[in-house]
Amino acid sequence: MNKLAIRAGDFIFDACFEEQAAPKTVAAFRRTLPFESHIIHVRWSGEAVWMPLGDLDFCVGYENHTSYPAPGQIILYPGGISETEILIAYGGVRFASKVGQLAGNHFITLTSGLENLATLGKSVLWKGALPIRFEEV
Repeated sequence: MNKLAIRAGDFIFDACFEEQAAPKTVAAFRRTLPFESHIIHVRWSGEAVWMPLGDLDFCVGYENHTSYPAPGQIILYPGGISETEILIAYGGVRFASKVGQLAGNHFITLTSGLENLATLGKSVLWKGALPIRFEEV
């Protein structure tokens, strides 16, 4: 299976794993499914929402990593100089933390609902955190 359903508040997105480009990250995340957290708006990175995951260790290094995810791309920062996190880009992003620029593993891409992505991001910015759930379908 390669398909995911992602629900963030009242928003629903279809997505697919980037299994060829980030096989270790996909395998590590797949073991956590269904994955539930909360999204909040990024502080330094631009137009994105993120899930701060503290010291959660997915036991992966860098693969298919980028500092500039496109809208609809989901990246996992495996930890190191900043905490572990998952970021969902909805607009222009330069992935960073208080310690500077970071790179995260692009391991999921949204395949539907992109027209609602900016609305989700702005809702989180102005109204606050939303629950999020990832599950394989």
